[in-house]
Amino acid sequence: MSRIPVYEPCLDGNVSAYVNECLTSGWISSRGQFISRFEEAFASYVGADAATSVANGTVAIHLALEALGISSGDEVIVPSFTYIASVNTIIQTGATPVYVDSLSSTLQVDPAAIIAAITPRTKAVMAVHLYGHPCDMDAIVEICREHNLLLIEDCAEGFGSLWKGRHVGTFGDAATFSFFGNKTITTGEGGMVLARDPAVMERCRRLKSQGVSPSREYWHDMLAFNYRMTNIQAAIGLAQIEMADHLLNEKKRVADTYARLLEGLPLRLHKAVGDVRHSYWMCSIIVDDCQDRDALRAYLAEHGVETRPFFHMAHHMPHCHTNQVLPVGEELSKKGINLPSYPKLTTQQLEHICATIHAYFDCAAV
Repeated sequence: MSRIPVYEPCLDGNVSAYVNECLTSGWISSRGQFISRFEEAFASYVGADAATSVANGTVAIHLALEALGISSGDEVIVPSFTYIASVNTIIQTGATPVYVDSLSSTLQVDPAAIIAAITPRTKAVMAVHLYGHPCDMDAIVEICREHNLLLIEDCAEGFGSLWKGRHVGTFGDAATFSFFGNKTITTGEGGMVLARDPAVMERCRRLKSQGVSPSREYWHDMLAFNYRMTNIQAAIGLAQIEMADHLLNEKKRVADTYARLLEGLPLRLHKAVGDVRHSYWMCSIIVDDCQDRDALRAYLAEHGVETRPFFHMAHHMPHCHTNQVLPVGEELSKKGINLPSYPKLTTQQLEHICATIHAYFDCAAV
């Protein structure tokens, strides 16, 4: 069997037709009809009033933070068990990330830890919907309301994830998505920003486009950025939105197959907990013994299966290190593996992956 990557995008549907339309029309940069069509289709799909597209998921977070006025002297509470972009963008605004622990059951930020971390300098909470499972949005929204805090949702890995029937990204003051090549819907690179307040949304649109005046040509009256998405990216994104339900259904099929074929092994799967829809951006396992994590990954690699480790804790990184001990996240970080998770995985491939995992544990038991 040929090598099985951890992810590959599904570029079916109207992707080629829409991209070719960009090429033949000449609209290939950050203007063109597909920009607004993708933004409108995305907002409609997730249940938001409006959305604005950007160049990638990281600048989406930075743009949201800037538009909300996060700046020097502010503290933003964020799980340490997350991708580093969540933290880097906080630091880029001049604010201070305040790291908190996660829940073992869901891998998401612990609401009790958020409450314990609030200080007079706390300005916002960043909820990261990790690996496709939503955070406890009832608890987090209530915390932010009670303490008058801004709420930013990092939905880079959460497209298609629902909390009690409601799409992630529609709870916070602002929310961000990523469309990197390994995301459920992709534009190659790219991202999206949502905002509850129309004034914040308008500020996002101006900030992402060099702060240009809406009424005066080539007049720029604020320090701003070039974070715009191209028309070609948006064309791909529109075609992806059209396939979104199919892609999510296929990823659920993959996750269900793993659950069935890996039952009884010394590991657990990252399953949906509570009244949620887990979008299974990544199908993940957490081994019982951390010593098996790297050995199992090496064994899978020897048999043609690519995997990823769980993220390192952000507060362990040299440029944003603290001496905190966050035991749940630290244990998860050492035990977790992301398995191949793309929609076009075949039954034969999934059986090979699971048989290889079984074989590893059979050998380890001898």
